[in-house]
Amino acid sequence: MSYEDKIKQQAELVLEPGERVLAAFIARPRGATTAGAGGVGPGVIGGRKVKQQRQAGETAGLELASPMALALTESRLVVLEVSAPIAMGKGGDVKRLVSAVPLTDVDAIDIKRLLVGKVVHVTVRGVTIKFEAGAGADAKGLADAFARVAAAV
Repeated sequence: MSYEDKIKQQAELVLEPGERVLAAFIARPRGATTAGAGGVGPGVIGGRKVKQQRQAGETAGLELASPMALALTESRLVVLEVSAPIAMGKGGDVKRLVSAVPLTDVDAIDIKRLLVGKVVHVTVRGVTIKFEAGAGADAKGLADAFARVAAAV
């Protein structure tokens, strides 16, 4: 079972009745990988980036977790706290709903490649929050689902 399938299934327990996940992927605030790389320099630099993204999230009304699943429903963009993903679908279990914003408050979701992963820029109420996603994460699927839902509104 893929992480996205697992998130879709397990998120039903923490979402509003009738709400379902259209797309999701495992993410962390930008800088988390650098912060965990070891050493004082990378730890400080990565930690600063993570703090900046957490502050941006708070400003936009979206609390972040690490690790987390960023998920899109028909009406909201949600942050779900998940257990640490291990590999091959292990881990990544949904623990709780951390925060959510209505899709009407989401201005854009853009994906940029980064070496072996992706950087996802989510703009909420004019504030851009940056996330890291692994190479296997279907961040583009979430961005495409957002574009479809936003066009229908």
